[in-house]
Amino acid sequence: MVAAQGGAAAGRPGGDGGLSGAAACPGLTGYTCATLNVPLDHSGGVPGRLGLKVAMADNVRAPKGVLLFLTGGPGQPGVPFVERLSKKLEPVLKDYRLVMIDQRGTGAGALQCPQLQEEMGSSDLTPPTARAVTDCAAAIGPERRHYSTNDTVADLESLRQALGVRKMTLDGVSYGTYTAERYALAYPRHVARLVLDSVVPQTGYDPMDRAALRAAPRVLTTACRATGCATDPAADLAEVVRRYGNGVDVIDALTTWEFVDPDYTAMIDALHQAANGDPAMLQGLIAGVREGGAASAEELSQGLHASTLCLDGRYPWGRSDTPVAGRQEALEKAGARLTPADYGPFDAATATGLGSMLSCLHWPRTPVPPLPSRERVLPDVPVLLLGGDRDLSTPLEWLYDQKKLTPRARVVVVPGAAHSVQSRAASDAGRQAVWDFLLDRR
Repeated sequence: MVAAQGGAAAGRPGGDGGLSGAAACPGLTGYTCATLNVPLDHSGGVPGRLGLKVAMADNVRAPKGVLLFLTGGPGQPGVPFVERLSKKLEPVLKDYRLVMIDQRGTGAGALQCPQLQEEMGSSDLTPPTARAVTDCAAAIGPERRHYSTNDTVADLESLRQALGVRKMTLDGVSYGTYTAERYALAYPRHVARLVLDSVVPQTGYDPMDRAALRAAPRVLTTACRATGCATDPAADLAEVVRRYGNGVDVIDALTTWEFVDPDYTAMIDALHQAANGDPAMLQGLIAGVREGGAASAEELSQGLHASTLCLDGRYPWGRSDTPVAGRQEALEKAGARLTPADYGPFDAATATGLGSMLSCLHWPRTPVPPLPSRERVLPDVPVLLLGGDRDLSTPLEWLYDQKKLTPRARVVVVPGAAHSVQSRAASDAGRQAVWDFLLDRR
């Protein structure tokens, strides 16, 4: 996890680190891979260093400079996706130098928590056992306090310095949008422009996922109309949750299903059957989603995911420096105050029982970093806010929340697209919007 010991200059991101071991990326023509050496603790208080993999296009003198692409999770690496993203961004890569990084705790340096990894796979929402969470935190140890977004932002500033550029353009997807926003807030003079695809607002992730719970009827109804289905999926969803009390399983499966089929065809059919008394198809889809969601820590580290969310998040009990003993009571009180306006067709048990909430409920007490003010706005640079109208992972409501804090926002919503528009959408409309934005074309 931590490379050779050694201090870092206090207050100076990267300390005496930089890029080392540069060589041609295996199997990638036109890219150089290297290791970014950063301190475990950017304040210099705790010794230790990390080596983060970086892949950089070889067009060092690209006229528009560096395009840093940030992947999601938190917990997803960057370097393994260079080939795929370079194809999606090909029209702009004569003008930009594409750079991708394995953020701390991901990829080859993934935080390893075997039981938590097995229980949650690639899901944010699957509820883990308390034992898996506490074993994970114990395995990482006190170093878990150094895996917040603040730490990743400082790593990105170290990367900028190592690349020798004054400004970067950042393109983030999902959690990568939050990282990009936080970098822009911390280092506004070093940002040229931002692409925020599938937006997590800078105010942070809601562990009750209320926006997604409320958005589910809209998303399913939109998909139904587009495909000409003859049912009422919003009514069916409400009846299923009322009848079976399985809201957590349903929203978890729906959120994953958008990656399988943004039309949600099978899910809409299964909800209709379950609402009419036959839950077999829905139960099968839920089981299939769980099985198909298996992922290694190198693909998406649940140890890093929990570490970051618990350090970054605001919860009904406060933050992760709150004593564990009173958290359950605070969560129950928060659940009792919820109304249908908060959770839509779901219920309070769904809002308080999601995996991202329960991971941090059981996470041991850990010192937390400061968070930026909720009222701060992004710097006055061009920003593209990109989303799909079928997205439940990061619903459009979050995009519009971020728009309120973005002085120079351009909004593009792609009909029929779900999560990660640039990478996954069938239509080129979102990608074209990104290309035009990056090349200053209206």
